[in-house]
Amino acid sequence: MSYKVRFVNYPRQYQIYKKEFDSVWEEIMSGGDFILRQHLEDFEKRIADYIGVKHAIGVNTGTDALYLSAHALGFGHGDEIITVAHTFVATIGAIVQCGAIPVLIDITDDFNMDVDQIESVITTRTKGIIPVHLNGHACNMDKIMAISEKYNLKVIEDAAQALGAEYKGKRCASFGDTGIFSFYPAKMLGTAGDGGMVCTNDGMLARKLHAFRDNGRVESVEVIECFGWCTRLDNLHAAILNMKFNYFDQWIKRRREIATLYDKSLSGVGDIITPPRFDGDYFDVYQNYVIRSKKRNALVDHLRSSGVEVLISWPIPNHKQKALELHHYQLPVTEQASNEVVSLPIYPELTDNEVEIVIDAVKAFFK
Repeated sequence: MSYKVRFVNYPRQYQIYKKEFDSVWEEIMSGGDFILRQHLEDFEKRIADYIGVKHAIGVNTGTDALYLSAHALGFGHGDEIITVAHTFVATIGAIVQCGAIPVLIDITDDFNMDVDQIESVITTRTKGIIPVHLNGHACNMDKIMAISEKYNLKVIEDAAQALGAEYKGKRCASFGDTGIFSFYPAKMLGTAGDGGMVCTNDGMLARKLHAFRDNGRVESVEVIECFGWCTRLDNLHAAILNMKFNYFDQWIKRRREIATLYDKSLSGVGDIITPPRFDGDYFDVYQNYVIRSKKRNALVDHLRSSGVEVLISWPIPNHKQKALELHHYQLPVTEQASNEVVSLPIYPELTDNEVEIVIDAVKAFFK
């Protein structure tokens, strides 16, 4: 189907920055620097400095970043790790792949972990917490870190959707033992394929992660320090991300502008609930602009037939996926969200005229 407004528009971004994209391609291909080269080191340093951590380790995907973090922190058989169901399955998968047990709690109206439920599920087997900073909005990290310190728990921040988001002036992925990002094309900062990163302030942990991503090697290709995996962020993707990062602040500004336009125009329309706005403790970057409606499915059909491409994230919540065998959890807020949420187009290249097309289409449904 041809849409008037696409949910994301990768070709448009390429056309805007074509000379720079092509220059990166030419440089990498003509130089032959493909794996673990200078562009990767430069990008890792830029992200570490930007987040405010000592180490950033580029890996193949955000999924791998989660798994390597869990493995490096020693999560293993029988350990219980607290997280949410309202997330991409990789968050939970990283726990299971280590042999640990996911313990799921509900979310609040900001779609993030209900921190008031954490202590009620802690047992003698609990080893960690994985908060998910969903849609570019930070979790309440004060409470999460206070609980982790009280019970001696490890924290992995799943910031796959939250590069640039802040809580009390501190950026996501800088609070926990590790924090991870995804550079999937549709993310805040996306490459031309897959990519991920782990951030940490712990030097020993960083060394483990470096070894894990490159088959157990760190400083020498001849010395194997442990069994590892092959999950490196390659130099081409790092070079693309380096180039795109030059525009990152202005892209965040544009996302926030679009979110404000949606807020002003859609608040009070029908039964729509727009994303919650918070006080000065939070700086949201709007990876996604998620609205809620009890008429969600009909609204989605209307928008798509009107030429507006939208996305429903996780219409079947993870604890209701038969294959995952997590059906014993009762998570009413998560289940309600899965029935009501829809993401509208929001990306830096979206024009004001296209935003108006989206707004008009939503309003037309409720007339």
